[in-house]
Amino acid sequence: MNDVLKGLYEVVLERRDHPQEGSYTCYLFEKGLDKILKKCGEECSEVIIAAKNRKNEDTAEEICDLLYHLLVMMAQQDIPLEQIESILETRRQKIGNLKTFHESDHNS
Repeated sequence: MNDVLKGLYEVVLERRDHPQEGSYTCYLFEKGLDKILKKCGEECSEVIIAAKNRKNEDTAEEICDLLYHLLVMMAQQDIPLEQIESILETRRQKIGNLKTFHESDHNS
């Protein structure tokens, strides 16, 4: 997995396991899953809006915010980064991974 994501995830885990005063990450863990998921939803919406407006710099920034909040959610749920990496690697190796037309959402 990307070294930057791995490093950030390690920081998130460190904050979870050893809270530090004034840390936003610790604040999220303190507030719990509902707050973390709310932030994931907000950031996802912001990615969509920035992309729809074709603001590439804003979209990249919002993607970073979303990835960070997803890492916090993963840490809160004890989902290791290696599990995500393994799933992505398996999916990368699949051929014909598209859903059939009748199983897909025809409106998207």
